[in-house]
Amino acid sequence: MQLQFRSWMLAALTLLVVFLIFADISEIEEEIGAEVVINGSSLPAVADRSNESLKHSIQPASSKWRHNQTLSLRIRKQILKFLDAEKDISVLKGTLKPGDIIHYIFDRDSTMNVSQNLYELLPRTSPLKNKHFQTCAIVGNSGVLLNSGCGQEIDTHSFVIRCNLAPVQEYARDVGLKTDLVTMNPSVIQRAFEDLVNATWREKLLQRLHGLNGSILWIPAFMARGGKERVEWVNALILKHHVNVRTAYPSLRLLHAVRGYWLTNKVHIKRPTTGLLMYTLATRFCNQIYLYGFWPFPLDQNQNPVKYHYYDSLKYGYTSQASPHTMPLEFKALKSLHEQGALKLTVGQCDGAT
Repeated sequence: MQLQFRSWMLAALTLLVVFLIFADISEIEEEIGAEVVINGSSLPAVADRSNESLKHSIQPASSKWRHNQTLSLRIRKQILKFLDAEKDISVLKGTLKPGDIIHYIFDRDSTMNVSQNLYELLPRTSPLKNKHFQTCAIVGNSGVLLNSGCGQEIDTHSFVIRCNLAPVQEYARDVGLKTDLVTMNPSVIQRAFEDLVNATWREKLLQRLHGLNGSILWIPAFMARGGKERVEWVNALILKHHVNVRTAYPSLRLLHAVRGYWLTNKVHIKRPTTGLLMYTLATRFCNQIYLYGFWPFPLDQNQNPVKYHYYDSLKYGYTSQASPHTMPLEFKALKSLHEQGALKLTVGQCDGAT
């Protein structure tokens, strides 16, 4: 009987130890996020382009968001294997000289010569050298920002990144005013400033540039042919009018490096959007990253129409095969990272908005 009792006690103790070990493991996994699961599967990601599936696949994320610092650090470490934002955010003056020939990233058969103006505006040191921020906001341009009341929250962040010279003054309640870095694709000059056809449009661009007031102006000058003339116009205006901006021109390897990172994580994008590029770069110098205005769908979560941009009436096929971007797929990846606590994605009204 005594031997039987001892056997029973030993079995019970063994079960207790096993239970405690597994409880401990689950707690650790919950804390660190056992792995970076972006697509929830090891199978290659496929962008489902049917509007019906998009309608049902984008449910509002839980409002109880908590930052997973360990996961954020792991993502930063993974991205550093592909690129370093401090170095790749801009070509530096010591690496190029006027007259140098550059092959465009997407049009390798086409070339451009480094102009004197471009050389003058190349930074001597990285604008992000030794920079580190507690919180960063990346503000996309989706119409989902309208009536969000997110402006005040956006402006509280340590570093605010905006995309494509989007206007802020007249939309401040929803998008805020603070700008520390703003991107400017050359196509923006054509689309938003009528290719500077007259003095009125040149003045509008100048006002927008003066409003940046010392911010970093990030111009992807080496991506594709067709933008050289527009980049030259902007550079000439900055130099002629002594505009107070810090210009940056991304490295020739940046875009392929960013795409390589996401492909490794089974996010099969064709060409990263500006928003995804900015998030990838921000992981290097931001502790916590908050995304606003990222919503690549024609209807919001309540099935109300959403403008493509909050500031214009541009129409766009979010799931068009002709587009160089795969926006819904990018959004799915970012939403997954939100759910794991690596970033916070706001797609509705901000807390405290009235």
